[in-house]
Amino acid sequence: MVRLSLLFPVILLAGTVAFLCSFPVQKLALRKGFLDCPDSAPHKLHQSATPLGGGIVLLVSIWAGWMIFGTWHGSVIPGLLGATSLIMLWGLVDDRYGLEPLPKLAGQIIATVFLILAGIQAHIFSFNWANYLITLFWMVGLSNAFNFVDSMDGLALGIAIIASGFFMLVTIDSGQPELARLSAVLLGAGIGLMFLNTQPARLFLGDSGAQLLGFLLAAIGIAYNPAGLPQEVSWFTPILVLGVPVFDMVLVVFSRLRRKMPVYQAGHDHSYHRLVRMGLDSNRAVVGMHLIAGGLGLTAFILLGASVLWANVIYFAILMASIILILWLEFHNPVKAGQPDNNLRGVVDKEKVE
Repeated sequence: MVRLSLLFPVILLAGTVAFLCSFPVQKLALRKGFLDCPDSAPHKLHQSATPLGGGIVLLVSIWAGWMIFGTWHGSVIPGLLGATSLIMLWGLVDDRYGLEPLPKLAGQIIATVFLILAGIQAHIFSFNWANYLITLFWMVGLSNAFNFVDSMDGLALGIAIIASGFFMLVTIDSGQPELARLSAVLLGAGIGLMFLNTQPARLFLGDSGAQLLGFLLAAIGIAYNPAGLPQEVSWFTPILVLGVPVFDMVLVVFSRLRRKMPVYQAGHDHSYHRLVRMGLDSNRAVVGMHLIAGGLGLTAFILLGASVLWANVIYFAILMASIILILWLEFHNPVKAGQPDNNLRGVVDKEKVE
């Protein structure tokens, strides 16, 4: 068992490393021309060329935190971090050269295979092949979900900070000290990077940073296994903690399939864009999504103390409400295929969808 007070130095170290590392990474990206340029694609609405490299900052600070506070002998976490490093590096290639969807997917699948070889996978079915498929679906889905939800400065990183904070708490409660330390490292790294990633961002996450966040949080969610709690209560905890990016991805995929558009094509049909079109300014849209993420995390934590019946009743009520909200967002203020979102220009400082 690890006490919460013992994790504060972990958070402080990772946050300090991320904060200090972000400035040289920003300058290096500027010198090397590793930039996200405005109007290089229709969905990029930020005002000036902005350095990419948030993923590098996150990876360096996470490894630094684990090297000092983590355990190595008999631990699966170094293998998890190795798989996370792989997906971040592949994301850097994507940021630099703009990979097509199939090579991007191949990188995510390879990183997931490394994760499974490291000993982290779902344990739901009695057949291993079914567990492998569930693991692959969850890891690839969340990696892309964080890439999808990265629609505005500080949005994806804020959601990751909130999720890692809740994962830290639930893994303390579940008696998984390694996962608690890893969650604390990610929490600190996110806090340190937020200084340059918040509006107006001076350092973007890029595909590398967004996929790193999604992959690492998804892996923590799979590894989460509370002792003494029935799986019928705890199985939906990671889904609720990561509920905002999951919701956004389902909304976008449904919307694009309905409009007969490629799922991987960038657009202005994300939750954030719809909130802006409904009248919220960009800051309140971001904060609103962060508040929802916090509310879902609190709900997940509360339901761990509920009976199996009530926990699942409330979870499925949230699920049905989410489906209704997706339908309302899609049909109340639909995004029309082929129409530019001129209403968003001037409101959005940064737009890097998938």
